[in-house]
Amino acid sequence: MDPIVQQAIAKWPNVPHCYGWLALDARGNWRMRDAAVQAAQLPGDRISNAALLGFIHRNYTHDEQGRWYFQNGPQRVYVNLEITPYIAHTDPAQGFVLQHGEALPLIDSAWMTESGQLILQAGDKVAALDDRDLAECLARLRIDGAAVDDEQLLDWLSGHHSQRLILDFAGQRLPVQRIARAQLQQQFGFVAAPQPDPA
Repeated sequence: MDPIVQQAIAKWPNVPHCYGWLALDARGNWRMRDAAVQAAQLPGDRISNAALLGFIHRNYTHDEQGRWYFQNGPQRVYVNLEITPYIAHTDPAQGFVLQHGEALPLIDSAWMTESGQLILQAGDKVAALDDRDLAECLARLRIDGAAVDDEQLLDWLSGHHSQRLILDFAGQRLPVQRIARAQLQQQFGFVAAPQPDPA
């Protein structure tokens, strides 16, 4: 967290939190969502200012309830997550990187939802793979050491294929587990749409 942010928290400790105005989409874009956008349930305007993006990334964290937020000075700006708290991209040199460029050198586990979304876990970070990078990973899926075709993958996703699915990527051979998208929050302990505490 930036020192200037820590100082602001100490100076103004009771600033009300903000909900619904910032979102992270499934491609790793940060989006501003004003009241009209929220009412219309639209994604919001993509933030492209490099300095602001850097500030958000340095001050992005979560509370004890698994609600992710950006600490904007003394105010917590809670983030609506389209899918997971982080979004991963493939990188030819580093394997997988998060939306802010941090490398994930060692993946602990891999999961795939019923619609074929790849979810990666590395330590305490959980990231959905950007769909634009999925084709590269699909080509690295193996069953019994052989490449998986579309029909085999659909069978595996539906539970009709009992053999282990392996992701062979960036020097790692990761067993892939099935997970329903609706189970992601419970499995990984995050809140996709934070709400104010009832009190």
